[in-house]
Amino acid sequence: MSLTPLTTNQDLDPARLREAFGIFPTGVVAVAAEVQGRLVGLAASSFTSVSLDPPLVSFSVANTSKTWPDLRRAAHLGLSVLADHHGQACRQLAGPVAERFAGLDVTRTEDGAVTLDDALVRYDTSIHEEVVAGDHTIVLLRLHGVQHRSEHTDASLPLVFHRSGFGRLEVS
Repeated sequence: MSLTPLTTNQDLDPARLREAFGIFPTGVVAVAAEVQGRLVGLAASSFTSVSLDPPLVSFSVANTSKTWPDLRRAAHLGLSVLADHHGQACRQLAGPVAERFAGLDVTRTEDGAVTLDDALVRYDTSIHEEVVAGDHTIVLLRLHGVQHRSEHTDASLPLVFHRSGFGRLEVS
């Protein structure tokens, strides 16, 4: 076995680090709610399950986000796991605020959570805790409801974010 030193922390510039992080593929979710009568949302590729008891999930949002300060005021947040056909929807949710929901079919709960109708999984959540972590904030969300499509009725696969682009899984 040979020993090769890894790059030291002093050599980790943001561009190289972003490239290294991008090698790990992730799914993508839409995070959305109705806030003061308007739809507010964003796309996040940092979603993960956290706990079954209590039921918690999380995502991370950049501290520089202009959307998160509005979105975090909602009583409930909807999370939609995007399917491989949602590439354009994901780009919209990351684009100009006025166009984020144009042409998208969404459902709103009584508590204001907004989800995409054709998402693979739809979650109704509320903020459990926010943890500042460097240049991002980790948002822990408490689950209140979940709806997912049966694998027997839907052939869609999740949208995958990899190396700053979208792809799809190949299931064998």
